[in-house]
Amino acid sequence: MASIFTKIVNGDIPSYKIAEDDNYYAFLDINPLAKGHTLVIPKLEVDYLFDLEEDTYKGLFVFVKKVAAAIESTIDCKRLGMVVYGLDVPHVHVHLIPLFGIGNEINFSKSKVKLSPEEFKQIAADIARAFQPI
Repeated sequence: MASIFTKIVNGDIPSYKIAEDDNYYAFLDINPLAKGHTLVIPKLEVDYLFDLEEDTYKGLFVFVKKVAAAIESTIDCKRLGMVVYGLDVPHVHVHLIPLFGIGNEINFSKSKVKLSPEEFKQIAADIARAFQPI
């Protein structure tokens, strides 16, 4: 059965897309720890990061770096945190989380930021405009 992320890539479930190419897809997390919290995935559904083929693994992190640059140029933050948590959805995904220097910001059990659909759309559009393809 396809993961929720594969369903997003296939267009079966909507997302706030940031960027995509033939192999990778980036979109806003709908339960963000911070404004601009983004997920980056390979389009190929693989459960475990270290099971990715080497070229896919390397390509994912090149794509992640480009997405990170777009987020940093859009969201006023001190830096980005990156987490490959990998337990909640059986599809490799990288979290890019804007950090503001207020301590313990990457805590998945804390309350999530509440954003309206309009805010999600605006944030996604702003980051997408800043994205520079590979």
